[in-house]
Amino acid sequence: MTAVGAAEYAAAVVRRALGAAGEPMPREDQLEVLRSLRPERPVDLQEVLRRVVDEVTARLDADRCTLYLIDHARGELVSRVAHLPELAEIRLRLGEGVAGWVARTGERVNVPSGTPDPRFTARIDRQTGYRTESLLAVPVRGERVIGVLQVLNKRGGRFDRADEEHLAALAEQVAKLLEATSLRSQLRPENPWSLDFRFNHIVGESAGMRAAYELTARAARTEATVLIRGESGSGKEAFARAVHCNSPRRDGPFVKVDCAALPENLIENELFGHERGAYTGADAPADGKVGAADGGTLFLDEVGELPGPVQGKLLRLLQDKAFLRVGGTKPIRADVRFVCATHRDLEAEVVAGRFRQDLYYRLRVVEIGVPPLRARGAADLDRLIDHFLFEFTRRHVRPELRLTPGARAALHGHAWPGNVRELENCLESAVVLAPGPAIDAEHLRLDAARVRGVAGGHEFVTVVRPLEDVERDYVRFVVERFDGNRSAAARALGIGRNTLLRKLKRA
Repeated sequence: MTAVGAAEYAAAVVRRALGAAGEPMPREDQLEVLRSLRPERPVDLQEVLRRVVDEVTARLDADRCTLYLIDHARGELVSRVAHLPELAEIRLRLGEGVAGWVARTGERVNVPSGTPDPRFTARIDRQTGYRTESLLAVPVRGERVIGVLQVLNKRGGRFDRADEEHLAALAEQVAKLLEATSLRSQLRPENPWSLDFRFNHIVGESAGMRAAYELTARAARTEATVLIRGESGSGKEAFARAVHCNSPRRDGPFVKVDCAALPENLIENELFGHERGAYTGADAPADGKVGAADGGTLFLDEVGELPGPVQGKLLRLLQDKAFLRVGGTKPIRADVRFVCATHRDLEAEVVAGRFRQDLYYRLRVVEIGVPPLRARGAADLDRLIDHFLFEFTRRHVRPELRLTPGARAALHGHAWPGNVRELENCLESAVVLAPGPAIDAEHLRLDAARVRGVAGGHEFVTVVRPLEDVERDYVRFVVERFDGNRSAAARALGIGRNTLLRKLKRA
């Protein structure tokens, strides 16, 4: 196995996605690259896009490069990645500056050195202290313009016609790269949420999710054992895969063992394998999951379910990097990185004597907490709803389907004991079964006993009083549940934002 980390992997993906310099990439190779970014590979999208600008800069022999993406929710062009040490990001109004003009018109712009251009805005140069002398910008176009690829200051000359064609070809490949990621749901004109992302196919920007992203990125760079904690359905496996896919072991196997699904008398054999003659029917030696994960990552899901004897063997494996097959006497070396997950309170299990304390400390070198859906806030729930609807209407060829305000309110009123997995299954079922062009609350198959009020378990309770007073307090309640996001509150209430503002003024 060639060990490459997230940065090296991202660079390799980008080089293959963009093709060899000056050469068109065969379509079958393009498809192979795009498949590498599908759901089973939660790569760090920021790292991949950062490598895009590095590669484009080198190929165009430019001084700087910026990849802008259109943030439809804010009507702006945002520099998600750039050679921009002076600023965290650039935001341009659509139409502002050369890049904004390219985003709005879809046309290329080549500004040679010493040639004034009325579309150029000096605001960014003033903020950065950088001097733009020449500039080449082309649209990044999927089904529509989704961004702008811009290079600055050609080294030793000017950007010529060949450079324009080369950058346009690279922009086409960048668009295909973006369309193969979960970013595609955010790059639609109808997307109501400001651009934000980290790992491919992991959606959410609440404080709890951001903390989990940061820990995942740090853990991925190391060989440390990782313990991921969270409720069932919250996304623990997605984070485990993110640790693996962004680690130096990403070219090795990722092997999952569901410790809760295996009978106690079989789990040792499943993990460690057996020697010939170890038991009746063992006619040949067999590798277990530890052997299958050699050179890669072993993911022990629901590790808190391991029986005591197997806990002891796992502890020895973690300590000695070697194990014995069932019926074996010769230690076998294991080059395996461990990522474990549990929904159990392991501290309580240790106190109760059901989980070994020494193993517990071995497992939690790095601990990542994945928050339950109900704790992630209304904005994360809405991002997930819109992401899943986009993906499922594409998958099941139902682009006309829309979610009614009543259905969205019902989703916000559900307690989500099954977390993201439950939401995903609920929405896919609705997309498949809804008879008309709209998904209403009746198509969601929610358990009425678990609907507790708007926004993830917070209840609105009132005594009998005039309807005007109830409405006034309820509007305030919904806005608070959406963390002050009035647009999101209006959508949940099924009214326009201006109507909401009028009701708030009356309140």
